Amino acid sequence: MPSTAIPLAGLPIREYLLVALTSVALTFLLTGPVRLLAFKIGAVAVPRARDVHVTPIPRLGGLAMYLGVCGGMLLAHQLPLLRRAFEFTLDPLGVIVGGGVIMAIGMLDDRFELDALTKFAGQTLASGIIVLFGIQWVLVWVPWGGNDASGGGSLLSLDMNQGGLLTVVLCLVLINAMNFVDGLDGLASGIGVIASAATCTFSIHVLSESGNDVINYAPALISVTLAGACIGFLPHNFQPARIFMGDSGSMLIGLTLAAASTSAAGKQLPNQNGPTNTIALLSPLIVVAAVLFVPTLDLLMAVIRRTRRGLSPFHADKMHLHHRLLEIGHSVRRAVLLIYLWAAVLAFGAVALSLFDGLVVGWVMAIGLLIALIVSAVPRLRSR
Repeated sequence: MPSTAIPLAGLPIREYLLVALTSVALTFLLTGPVRLLAFKIGAVAVPRARDVHVTPIPRLGGLAMYLGVCGGMLLAHQLPLLRRAFEFTLDPLGVIVGGGVIMAIGMLDDRFELDALTKFAGQTLASGIIVLFGIQWVLVWVPWGGNDASGGGSLLSLDMNQGGLLTVVLCLVLINAMNFVDGLDGLASGIGVIASAATCTFSIHVLSESGNDVINYAPALISVTLAGACIGFLPHNFQPARIFMGDSGSMLIGLTLAAASTSAAGKQLPNQNGPTNTIALLSPLIVVAAVLFVPTLDLLMAVIRRTRRGLSPFHADKMHLHHRLLEIGHSVRRAVLLIYLWAAVLAFGAVALSLFDGLVVGWVMAIGLLIALIVSAVPRLRSR
């Protein structure tokens, strides 16, 4: 089988930046017309007891974000290097189709407020679509087996059914985690920027280590288009927000991040030349967990809290992490920036584990988390 590497061409960093800027511009320009459309069709968030906003604000921002992602993908298909990502893998096309389905389900929910079971069915359908396009886990690192020469642990090879099921579960977790965290102006879009940027950094590293193998073009492409869409939407969504992304946007972010992480980390072969580094093998799974640690933790806490009270896991309340930060005494903007800080330290720290000395990265992460903890507790310390 001929090699797909093109070492003489170098990494297509400029093309990735051009694609990202295109997604930024398209999303920013299209958000205004989408806002008017939301008002016209009645997709408006009327303030409820658990909400932070006090005036009706249109939803449907996910439509502008999805169009921004598609625009970036379309440009990439016309560029000399990145177009090869479409020739050797169906991952980008899977994101377009699966993302379109999850965005459409979210739009219906933004307008008609679907019941939890219908939304879950739509989420499962979209997750299954990206699996059908080949985005699924093939290799998973486990801490048992192996030997001293391999650094401990081993790679578990999954068949199509096992890999597909694992991918669907990951998609559902990230979709609902992003949906749960979307409670403050700019929170979900900012975490989307951080998570996609961290995943893109790791993907570029994988691309470089593989000798610029075009098989690895897709995860970075998926990440940069999502990052661009989130950046383009953020000026409209940061406090005070003029439009919400709604479920159409939060679920799109979750699905796309799951697809990018799986495309980047789920198919990597171990280094066959000499001993392998356990941290490097484990880092893809760390990235998947860390880039959305805050919303995933919030999701788990919400499920435990509600089931202990005998309520449905989807029952709404006002006890999410961002609500607790507001209760401590932080302003909306400061609470959002604090969660940005937590997410950035964890996400980029996890990526750095595969790039730099683990001990140094560990100390830097510990210092960063300590600073975030102290800043988070400042209002409460002042009151005491």
